[in-house]
Amino acid sequence: MPDFIWRAATASGKVEEGQITAVSTAAAMKQLRSQGLTPLSLAEAGAMGAAGIETGAGAATGFSGFAQPKVRQAKGPVTAPDVLAITSELAIMLRAGLALDNALRVLIDMSHKPSIATLMQGILEAVKGGTPLSRALAAHRDLFGDFYINMIRSGEASGQMSAVLDRLVEHMERQRALRDNVISATIYPAILLAVAVLSLVAMLGFVVPQFEKLFTDMGDALPLPTRLVMGLGQAFTRYGLFIGVVAVGASMLLSRWFKSPSGRRWWQTLMLRLPLMGPLALKYQLTLFSRSLGTLLGNGVPMLTALHIATETVGNSVLQQALARVAPIVKEGGRVVQALSATGIFEPLAINLIRVGEETGRIGPMMLELANILNREVETGIKRLLTLVEPVLILVLGMLIAAIIVSILLGILSINDLAV
Repeated sequence: MPDFIWRAATASGKVEEGQITAVSTAAAMKQLRSQGLTPLSLAEAGAMGAAGIETGAGAATGFSGFAQPKVRQAKGPVTAPDVLAITSELAIMLRAGLALDNALRVLIDMSHKPSIATLMQGILEAVKGGTPLSRALAAHRDLFGDFYINMIRSGEASGQMSAVLDRLVEHMERQRALRDNVISATIYPAILLAVAVLSLVAMLGFVVPQFEKLFTDMGDALPLPTRLVMGLGQAFTRYGLFIGVVAVGASMLLSRWFKSPSGRRWWQTLMLRLPLMGPLALKYQLTLFSRSLGTLLGNGVPMLTALHIATETVGNSVLQQALARVAPIVKEGGRVVQALSATGIFEPLAINLIRVGEETGRIGPMMLELANILNREVETGIKRLLTLVEPVLILVLGMLIAAIIVSILLGILSINDLAV
């Protein structure tokens, strides 16, 4: 029978390691649980490498790659991926039967960053002092946010903390996947744009000046396209550094302005009005709103509170202002579907789904269904947009370089004509 290296948490929250002999991974997991241990990782002794633990235990327990051995301490503040990992690990331990304070002790022991250990130590001390977990997390509102804190509060009220944490993990993973898809979609066009700029710089700064001596004596006899290209090359050679400094300065000023309330609002308004990007930007923001609202309502958060929190998850200030008018209408006795319809930003399909959800008392699941539909439309729209943007960028780059080359060839041909 094979030997397995295990790492598990005791009922007191202490993390222990050891070796066990069993017929299979499942049998090893069963033996550990029978000893009152909560398995964190498990792998065959022969499969252990210097890098970490093989994830066979994950298949048996519903998680993989959880509780990797600490090879080195990472630095930096607690990030959103760290919060997702903490939430996932806490959900697993609570579902396995560990008490909250013991689970927090395990998280402190497993933390790969000093900042995470400090954060969890503060939360543990607050919980040991009798403070509810939601209130302990509220002291770090900038990191966790109102959505997260209210979800935890609903778990405390319902007594289903592990289930709520599982839903939080699912929500955070879906939100991250959506953002990652949007970011990934912009990488290739950004690379093409950078290549286009660098190609033009190389042509104007290094290639065109090589022909300057050849065309010096031609004067006005050169064709107009050749004179224009040579003029651009000379300007770039003489004032290239100045142009670069001005471009960098202008970029910094524009970036600072875009971060200001007026600049951000102008840019976000422009994004919504663009022919192809506008509908995608709108659906992306509505996906965030719908998924947040559906998740909150599904966990028993009151409608008005859920509307306020879901509105805050929308990053576009123009849409946020429109959605902020929904809660007051509902507070005055209006229907949710009428309030959302009055914003003018939801399509008929969305309004009908919300109406059905409100009439059947299942508005939370309907908002999640709407989020799934909008998510698929965003992914499809991004793919279609890329199929259009990529060839357009390649075509524009090719045309610009071809125009420079043709202009130089016209100048060379004009020299031959004069020689004849």
